Amino acid sequence: MAEPLAAQEPEYLKGQLLVAAPEMADPHFADTIVYMIEHNENGAMGLVINRPLAKGPIADLLKGLGAEGEEAKGEIIIHYRGPVESGKAFVLHSGDYADKGTSVVGGGLAVTTDVEIVRAIGQGKGPRNSIFALGYSGWGPGQLEAELKAGGWFSIPADERLIFDGDPATKWDRALARRKVKT
Repeated sequence: MAEPLAAQEPEYLKGQLLVAAPEMADPHFADTIVYMIEHNENGAMGLVINRPLAKGPIADLLKGLGAEGEEAKGEIIIHYRGPVESGKAFVLHSGDYADKGTSVVGGGLAVTTDVEIVRAIGQGKGPRNSIFALGYSGWGPGQLEAELKAGGWFSIPADERLIFDGDPATKWDRALARRKVKT
């Protein structure tokens, strides 16, 4: 008999991908993948990586965040804002960049919350790979564990190709294909 999926989850999921199961009841999270930037006894937080909202000039984004951006070139994709702190900028990126506001998550990935990373990206001095998001998804103590036990989510190891792949339309299906069930 197969072991329940919740029993397969690591105790804490920091640095993992949290994938909405096909049975996910919450329409806000259906077909969603969340990169977990923190998970401990106090709760969890993560960034949605497969729901781009808009694409626009980096200079305009910097201005919207209250920073100078005239020298910034190129465009940036803004991903689905999480329901918590929707005005706060987060950049999930490869570990080849660090500045103030950078926290190493693990597995060669980091998160930066300082707007200077956006300017660095626009100047060609930023990380090799990045995802920009406004806000995050958050869970209180025990909340995520209960959702995992109920079968709404499962986790898979983080994979830079899946995280930073340019085709968000196929990310959830590819993550779903990695779901493992013990027999």
